[in-house]
Amino acid sequence: MKKLWYTLILSIPLLLPILSFSNILENSKRIGRIEGQVTDLDTESPLTGANVLLINTRLGAITDDQGKFSIAAVPVGNYTLQFSYIGYESVKKTDIIVRSGRMTFVQAELKVSSIEMQSTTVRSGYFAESKDQPLSMVTFSYEEIRRGPGSGGDVSRIMMSLPSVAKVNDQMNNLIVRGGSPIENAFYLDNIEIPNINHWPTQGTTGGAMGLLNVDLIRDVSFSSGGFNAIYGDRLSSVMDIGFREGNREEFDGQLDLNFAGFGFVAEGPWFKKHGSWLVSARRSYLDFLLKTIDIGTSVAPVYGDAQAKCVYNLSPHHQLSLIGVWGNDINHPSRDRAEENDMIYYGDQNIIENTTGVNWRAIWRQGYSNTSCSYTLSSFNEDFFETGSGLRLLKNRSSEQDFKLRNINHFCFSNKYACEFGLDAKQIRSLYNNYYAEYQDAMGTIIPALQLKEKLSALKLGIFGHLLAKPLPRLSADLGLRFDHYSFNQRCNFSPRFSLSYQLSSRANLNFATGLYYQNLPLILLAQNPDHKNLVDPRAVHYVVSMDYLLTENTKLTFEVYQKDYWRFPIDPQQPKLFLLDELSYRYGYFFNHERLTDKGQAEAKGIEMMVQKKLAKNFYGLVSAAYFRTRYRDMNGSWRNRVFDNRVIFSIEGGFKPNNKWEFSCRWVYAGGLPYTPFNTQASQQHNQAVLDENRINAARYPDYHSLNLRFDRRFHFSRSNLVFYLSAWNVYNRKNVASYYWNQVDNRQDTIYQWNLLPIFGLEFEL
Repeated sequence: MKKLWYTLILSIPLLLPILSFSNILENSKRIGRIEGQVTDLDTESPLTGANVLLINTRLGAITDDQGKFSIAAVPVGNYTLQFSYIGYESVKKTDIIVRSGRMTFVQAELKVSSIEMQSTTVRSGYFAESKDQPLSMVTFSYEEIRRGPGSGGDVSRIMMSLPSVAKVNDQMNNLIVRGGSPIENAFYLDNIEIPNINHWPTQGTTGGAMGLLNVDLIRDVSFSSGGFNAIYGDRLSSVMDIGFREGNREEFDGQLDLNFAGFGFVAEGPWFKKHGSWLVSARRSYLDFLLKTIDIGTSVAPVYGDAQAKCVYNLSPHHQLSLIGVWGNDINHPSRDRAEENDMIYYGDQNIIENTTGVNWRAIWRQGYSNTSCSYTLSSFNEDFFETGSGLRLLKNRSSEQDFKLRNINHFCFSNKYACEFGLDAKQIRSLYNNYYAEYQDAMGTIIPALQLKEKLSALKLGIFGHLLAKPLPRLSADLGLRFDHYSFNQRCNFSPRFSLSYQLSSRANLNFATGLYYQNLPLILLAQNPDHKNLVDPRAVHYVVSMDYLLTENTKLTFEVYQKDYWRFPIDPQQPKLFLLDELSYRYGYFFNHERLTDKGQAEAKGIEMMVQKKLAKNFYGLVSAAYFRTRYRDMNGSWRNRVFDNRVIFSIEGGFKPNNKWEFSCRWVYAGGLPYTPFNTQASQQHNQAVLDENRINAARYPDYHSLNLRFDRRFHFSRSNLVFYLSAWNVYNRKNVASYYWNQVDNRQDTIYQWNLLPIFGLEFEL
């Protein structure tokens, strides 16, 4: 913690002269422009003659024959755009930031109105965000993600304010969705699947320490926490669909960034005579530079960097190619002294490389559109870990995991009442493991022999899906889908039916229902440890979700949901029959240690009630209030039901912001969560072995203290003649609550000790747009 304060103190003097000089140059008479395109949501064909209005101004435009529009000479500030077209539901886009000398691009998709009665007014404009899924989905714009207090520019952390995501640990951004585990989430970026979007990813899962994606490249994010349709497979809990924006097709733009995490840049511009654009970002941490020049101890700072790019080219008005690239590198080599100083259970060397590169072809047809992507993913782990107390080697990890993927989705609209979506997923997996797992004492005190894993594996995943969207009545819509998946590694075939209904009770209220069967293949790093693991059946879950949403005002929506998830066929280790294997990541250093034999008899369930009120920034205020009461349990091999380690039971979150003018913004977030279950140590056995040994008679029977924390943030914008500056300062855990992350066995003192989550943590940032 002391090092974090040193960094802030050293950085702020560098920022103060810049901010002072910026204030002198700032001028209120600055203008920018808004450009964009309006399309049909079902077919993505351009809408000619659509009205575009800049609310609370006299400015506006009408789209041309390509659906494009332009609004020039717009004073700098924050606006709401309204899009309307005869026969379509109107859409309102908030948080449209107009910057001095810059172009802001806005994409709007309008949905054909299903209600034609003159007495009914459709009021979905601020929340017209979902194409096919009426429930368990929330969409955030770029600006909502960027400014989120407590998110730190991490797209995963902004989701932690939702009632469907359990509160686990500040230091990690694992998404624990409705009783799921960190392996159960999917990420898609412009129709390209990315296995993990985090720095320091936990192998075999979808979580990590901090976000890999630069939010300045993100257009919007849709997050589905249950009941998602058949176009998504091989995941049990959630789907995050991320869209990168295009670069500026008119002129070159640049941005320089400096914040607590590191420094970097964003650059964009046109190419091929404005038939395309390019957009690129690169970032790197800088704490290691400070530590080399200033003596603040013997610790070594981790080094991480990333780069992202999107290049777009229009082959014709109806065909577009996009090249997407995401790269990341994480290096860390803490010493044993540093591990002891910071209460780390283990130490060692890490060098992790992540890379996903792909091409997506978007084609617009007469009655629909298609997206077809080809991509390559590499995840490389070069790691050595040692136990802090004893200095003994725990793990040597030399893993290379490669995926070659093809994904095709076709959407066709036959009429205002019927549409369909179909396609396929194909993935060729090639993994090379040269790992060593040392002999260790498991959670119950049993000695597990060492394992040398040398495997070269290849497998094929194939998924075929389709679903029909029907509107048999003006107020009723239904979605019936089916998915088939085959995995050559274990020769399993899975059929997954999905079904949802939505009924519009009034112009303000909707009643929704969804159910479906979901399968997921186990992580290959776990299956590769024993040839017999090929016989394990894929885990599956059934979702049941009922929801109702009600527009309290045009820009404020209340959502109420009830859900149940039933799980079967989870792996269990017979040597630890009372523990849930996939939860071991929470207390086994974040790795799947060796298991001699597994069975697939595990069973689990999750059920809960969620409430959320979301207010869009129509004027000066925005906010989100969420609450959840849930329970998630598993059944062990002895037939007893036990709490999962992510069972908060109660979560309450409130966040919001105030923008008094175009220069200042103030925001906050307060989170409360019930304490997580944990298994106490068998103190006598642990002291005897100087090793953590759990009390097998009290598995997940105790609970950590309740969690609560307050995050504050303010933003200040400066507008110059041809450039802009944004400075923000945030504080996490403002009142310095001592939230417990976990208890561990301190091998130096041979006693139980405590690891705490973040103390008071300052976060700052500076964004300069050229």
